[in-house]
Amino acid sequence: MEITMKQFVLFTAITLTGLSAGLFYAWQVSVIPGTKKVVDFTYLETMQSINRAILNPAFFLIFFGSLVMLCASTVQHYHAGTKFWILFIATLVYAGGTFGVTVFGNVPLNDALDAIEISKLGNNEILQMRQKYEVDWNRLHLIRTVFSVLSFLLSLAAVWVQTEP
Repeated sequence: MEITMKQFVLFTAITLTGLSAGLFYAWQVSVIPGTKKVVDFTYLETMQSINRAILNPAFFLIFFGSLVMLCASTVQHYHAGTKFWILFIATLVYAGGTFGVTVFGNVPLNDALDAIEISKLGNNEILQMRQKYEVDWNRLHLIRTVFSVLSFLLSLAAVWVQTEP
C-alpha cells in the first residue's frame, strides 16, 4: 500500500489536531479541577510555572503544526467537494476557536501573570489576581477545548467522505 503525499498530510493534520484536542481536554478535566483546590498563592505560582514550561518544542509542534497541516490538507483537497468543505470548516474552527482564542486570550493573560512577582503581593492582591485570572483563563480554555475537539472530529470525519470529481 502506497501512501500519497495528500494522505500523509491529512493523516498528520488529524494526528496533530487530535494531540492538541487531547492536551486541552486533559487539562480541562484534570488540571483545572486540581488547581481549584489549592490556595491562591500556590495557584498563581503553579500557573506561572506551567505557563513557562509549556513553551517548548513539543507543544509548539502540536499547536502550530495543527494549523499548518490543516491548512495544507484543505488546500490539497480544494477540488474534493464535500471533503474540502469539511476540512475547510475544521481549519476555520481550529484557527479561530483554538489558535485565535489562545493567542489573543490565554497568552495575554499568561503574559500579565508572568510579569507579576507574586511574593511581593499582599493577600488581598493575590486573591484579586487569582479571581480575575482564573475565571477569564478557564472560560477561554473551555472555549479552545471545545473548538479543538470539534476541529479534530471534523478532520477525522473527512477521512470517510469520498472525494467528489
